[in-house]
Amino acid sequence: MSEWLRAMSYNVRYDTAEDGKHAWEHRRDRVASTIRFHAPDVIGLQEPLDHQLADIAERVPELEWVGVGRSDGANGGEFSPIGYRTDRLACEATETFWLSETPEQPGSVGWDASYPRIVTWARLRDRRTDTRFIQANTHFSHDSPKARRESAWLLLDRLPQIADGNPIVLTGDFNVVAGDSAHEILAEGTESISPLSNAMDRSSEPHHGPKTSRTDFETLLPDRKIDHVFVSDGIAVGQHGVCTDFDDGGAFPSDHLPVLVDVDPSGSHREM
Repeated sequence: MSEWLRAMSYNVRYDTAEDGKHAWEHRRDRVASTIRFHAPDVIGLQEPLDHQLADIAERVPELEWVGVGRSDGANGGEFSPIGYRTDRLACEATETFWLSETPEQPGSVGWDASYPRIVTWARLRDRRTDTRFIQANTHFSHDSPKARRESAWLLLDRLPQIADGNPIVLTGDFNVVAGDSAHEILAEGTESISPLSNAMDRSSEPHHGPKTSRTDFETLLPDRKIDHVFVSDGIAVGQHGVCTDFDDGGAFPSDHLPVLVDVDPSGSHREM
């Protein structure tokens, strides 16, 4: 039996009437269908509001969700939730912290960013292998390079402590492409060695799909792969791809594309 575990990162775009024909009410079934079809065992979403997450949970009942809103630590503002298949994974603990100088303060805004940003994490146990790993999910600032860099350093400080020796899978919309300083802090470290690397670079199979993860709903925006999955040392990585689900109406379900990767936190696969 294959022990690959399928992880997905997907920015589903917050609900705003300004999107017109691409507003949430016209997209929610397609977003849910995309998730169901690609069947992730664990998924990190970015940007859903409380009612959007409820819509997805109703349509994809095989997933259980954890996370809180970034504005108040309850239901307010955008979530960075984690969904997991209960027939494959059990959640043993979960928390959210803020990407700021005061990470435990709900709603806190870090550095010179415009909005609160969060990290939701869960300690998950794989029912097949009894392996425990930390799944973390985040959404970095869109308008502050400093906040993105400081957020990356905060993640490097906190995630290994939370993991306590267990493997780490980190999904998110990082608002940076590979080569940007915040990406390189996470992927390589500068003053210290990062325990993480980009799963795309670790894949044992050729990358599938475009090398961008952004759309304007109707066309791809080239060279904008800002959605990533990072994995800690020792996690084997199989397939890695960006999913270009496109409907008959000529639109993508979101202004981001899902990033999909098969990982093995148990170590039963040897990397090629």
